[in-house]
Amino acid sequence: MASASLLKTSPVINKTDFIKGQALRQPSVSVSVVCSHPSGLTVRASSYADELVKTAKTVASPGRGILAMDESNATCGKRLDSIGLENTEANRQAYRTLLVSAPGLGNYISGAILFEETLYQSTVDGKKIVDVLLEQNIVPGIKVDKGLVPLAGSNNESWCQGLDGLASRSAAYYQQGARFAKWRTVVSIPNGPSALAVKEAAWGLARYAAISQDNGLVPIVEPEILLDGEHNIDRTFEVAQQVWAEVFFYLAENNVMFEGILLKPSMVTPGAECKERATPEQVADYTLKLLQRRIPPAVPGIMFLSGGQSEVEATLNLNAMNQSPNPWHVSFSYARALQNTCLKTWGGRPENVQAAQEALLTRASANSLAQLGKYTGEGESEEAKKGMFVKGYVY
Repeated sequence: MASASLLKTSPVINKTDFIKGQALRQPSVSVSVVCSHPSGLTVRASSYADELVKTAKTVASPGRGILAMDESNATCGKRLDSIGLENTEANRQAYRTLLVSAPGLGNYISGAILFEETLYQSTVDGKKIVDVLLEQNIVPGIKVDKGLVPLAGSNNESWCQGLDGLASRSAAYYQQGARFAKWRTVVSIPNGPSALAVKEAAWGLARYAAISQDNGLVPIVEPEILLDGEHNIDRTFEVAQQVWAEVFFYLAENNVMFEGILLKPSMVTPGAECKERATPEQVADYTLKLLQRRIPPAVPGIMFLSGGQSEVEATLNLNAMNQSPNPWHVSFSYARALQNTCLKTWGGRPENVQAAQEALLTRASANSLAQLGKYTGEGESEEAKKGMFVKGYVY
């Protein structure tokens, strides 16, 4: 378990900042001041600027990371089906209640990404899920994209939809208690990636980020480079450099404040079907080299996705990246890599809830140690070592 000192170093959330109707600022009066610099550079200063920085720093606090539990109802249904449960709102509610109410979860988790249903949902005991998170000192976040669709004119690639109506939805999510947002788009190496797909991904992320900041939400910027493929780690590195260069170009073009964003990149690894596997040290070396070349130190937190790695593999790779100081908080934003063993332990049985929560806390604690560079890998179960890559996986 985390020490008491770890809790003391984590910024404390003031619940009154988050309660619906009692926010520090109402989105309806949010304004942006645009200043012209002599060099021609345009800088936008949102009225939420200080709050955005505070939220980002809270999420990027020592020894903590993000629990990604924003699976759509359809994806959540796949998870429930794997343990023999029907995809009903009651079953989704029961599982989400199990996750957010795990005792001491806030020792290791600073933010939780929610699906829209969950943001407005209550636990099985009738308590608002947002309130349960705040009591655990966990910042509520919200998935705002509307999913991937085929990109016309590309090499069977995709683009992420959801910009239409995003400003009004973001304002409503802020009122409901969300303080950060997530938008996931993907890049496929076997399919190119084409210049069109990379530019579309970068532009969409930048527009989303600007809109989120204007409405008080810290945007998580996530261009996931899919694990699918036989390519080696050098090819992943090459594509990742290209993608992140484009992303930060358009973030700057859209006047996004870097101090008020978080990133959710893929680790630089070989393709899932590549015969040459990489050690955690190699993954750390390539990934940190990428970050140093592409990510400004003004960005407070890098919250890696697991992308189908096994629970243990994702933790080992994160630990290897934290063996020396970094300019950013280098941490995790895991879904399956936190939940897999927990879900299977639960199995939909009420008598297994405590054991399932202990499994979740075990994984969260391991990744907390990895964020601090102190994870050893001792005592891990065989289940936690199983890979979770699914070719062509759809969220």
